[in-house]
Amino acid sequence: MNAIVFEHVPVAELPLAWREKLAQSLHAKVTVRIEEEEPSSSATQQFVTDDPAFGIWRDRQDMNDVQAYVRRLREPRFNRDGSRNDDPTPGSYDKPGGLP
Repeated sequence: MNAIVFEHVPVAELPLAWREKLAQSLHAKVTVRIEEEEPSSSATQQFVTDDPAFGIWRDRQDMNDVQAYVRRLREPRFNRDGSRNDDPTPGSYDKPGGLP
């Protein structure tokens, strides 16, 4: 892999976006190394879908905290000690908002 290296570059001469990421004074000098990025593998590529149903619940206010939502959803099935609740409250999923 080829790299381009610039040594003793004043921070003031760097692009603004780069300067904002550095905790250096404008008079400091830095070394800039520019390398070509490795092509991303298919596993790390951004997920894309054309499915119209994808994201239909993104505006639901009761699901802003997904972990808390799922915890409340599962709550009637388990007791405080973690054991299974064999007699969950009937109709708890029929309440407004779908949660107990």
